Amino acid sequence: MRDLLEYRAEFPILEHTTYLVSHSLGAMPRRAAERLADFARMWAERGIRSWAEGWWATPWQVGDQVGRIVGAPAGSTVLHQNVAIAEAVVLSCFLPAEAPRNRVVYERGNFPSVRYLYQAQPGLEVVVCEDEGEIVERIDERTLLVPISHVLFKAGEIQDVEPIVRRAHEAGAFVVLDCYQSAGIVPLDVAALDVDFAVGGSVKWLCGGPGSAWLYVRPDLAETLEPTFTGWQAHAEPFAFEEDLRYASGAARFLTGTPNPAAHLAATAGYDLVEEIGVSRIRERSLQQTQLLIDLADAAGFVVRSPREAHRRGGTVTIEVPEFAAVHKALEGRGILCDFRPDTGIRLGPHFYNSDDELRFAVEQVADVLETGAYRPHVGVVAVH
Repeated sequence: MRDLLEYRAEFPILEHTTYLVSHSLGAMPRRAAERLADFARMWAERGIRSWAEGWWATPWQVGDQVGRIVGAPAGSTVLHQNVAIAEAVVLSCFLPAEAPRNRVVYERGNFPSVRYLYQAQPGLEVVVCEDEGEIVERIDERTLLVPISHVLFKAGEIQDVEPIVRRAHEAGAFVVLDCYQSAGIVPLDVAALDVDFAVGGSVKWLCGGPGSAWLYVRPDLAETLEPTFTGWQAHAEPFAFEEDLRYASGAARFLTGTPNPAAHLAATAGYDLVEEIGVSRIRERSLQQTQLLIDLADAAGFVVRSPREAHRRGGTVTIEVPEFAAVHKALEGRGILCDFRPDTGIRLGPHFYNSDDELRFAVEQVADVLETGAYRPHVGVVAVH
């Protein structure tokens, strides 16, 4: 078993930055460039034959690899461009929604784009809740869908999903679980959770880059639901070029048009590493790292906005400091890559390839930026790596 820090050599950006932003964009593995080169070579040498020689099947073949990471059975996970499209496909199964079952019970802490999708649909009533307890209370026989997050993106808080799923099913509603901030950093078993649908992406902890979001559909639902947001990959025989739609079996019917094999193949470089290491081992390391960040922040006098309890803490530690947007900019000038969110603070997201020394350095630099006033426009920024 390789020491986790040995994996640093797999990520070129670690050679010249302190990279603590994997909750937003995971570092690119070297192998991703190789996979893209393989794609380009195939296109150049095999041309149209590439579709039959692998490209066409990437949405479900690579989807199965994601499925192994998140606890989904084979054939239940497919790839899309992004989560908005994946959720739009799911939603299309239930439109037009008519009263009385036309409510979406939604949590304010979800990523905002999820809310945009549901708000934009005529006939849907979006009920906004403040926390997981209120979600359970507001689900009733009028509820159609319950989109929730496994880990909330601002503070990195793990949600207690099971009571929500149980109550939704009692009421005849469907749960869409957003796993974007958990897949690859928090152990996850979508089948055991009994969620109806799960979505996520490769941009963050999976280190797969953009363009490879994923959608899990509970197998029994995949055989009965009929998405109306569809395309030729969802057809039972797409190359028969039939005029009338016949749905493919299983999760394949939740696909749309021509896939993006370049993004899918590039993403496998990150998936391979996550599978090789194992999410349980990544989680063990993540808990050590996030606890160290909390201890360092406490010692520096910063307010920690993320959960302190290990079982409630995802992979991110958010700290509240004065002028955090300007502090973030100053940190970037010093080669420390993190990010911030409005009304929350600076987010620090270590991954298995980060060292403890990097965490200490980052918090020291936050303190130095504040003490020296380096975040003010008239104060020079010192380049430090």
